[in-house]
Amino acid sequence: MYFWLKILHILAMTIWFAGLFFLPRLFVAHHRKEIDSDPTYWNPVTNTLFFRIMTPAALVTIAIGGILIAWNPSGAWLVLKLVVVAGAVLLHLYMGLLLYELGHDRCRHGPTFFRVIGWIPLLLLLLIAGLTGAKPQTLGDLPAPPSRNVDVEDVVPGLEDGAARP
Repeated sequence: MYFWLKILHILAMTIWFAGLFFLPRLFVAHHRKEIDSDPTYWNPVTNTLFFRIMTPAALVTIAIGGILIAWNPSGAWLVLKLVVVAGAVLLHLYMGLLLYELGHDRCRHGPTFFRVIGWIPLLLLLLIAGLTGAKPQTLGDLPAPPSRNVDVEDVVPGLEDGAARP
């Protein structure tokens, strides 16, 4: 079960980040009045991407990530990864705000800004992949988090030695 949850987590994260990569490109097209900036195309595409693809994928990623954390937490890498994921969530929300502003023709930024925003998901994805792959147990001079096996008695209060285990 853990394996399939991890696979679903990675698939949902891939879909979410694909949207984080593509949405700034649509913002640049809208600002530069390119062919795909026509409101009859741009509004349905960006709204579908953000609300029907990216946001559900982000929610699935975060929900399954929480289940995986509850299943097997360990190491400083997890805390750092959660900080990076929080940055990805903030970027997602900021892109939603930009989408709202552009949909109402209140563009405060130029195409260079949107191109720079388009690089941030790559940096976040590289940080997430690096932390997940390396899994450092400590961070600098900080000691490693305590590790011990969790007994059923620790999880289920009131469970006695003679009581039936779940």
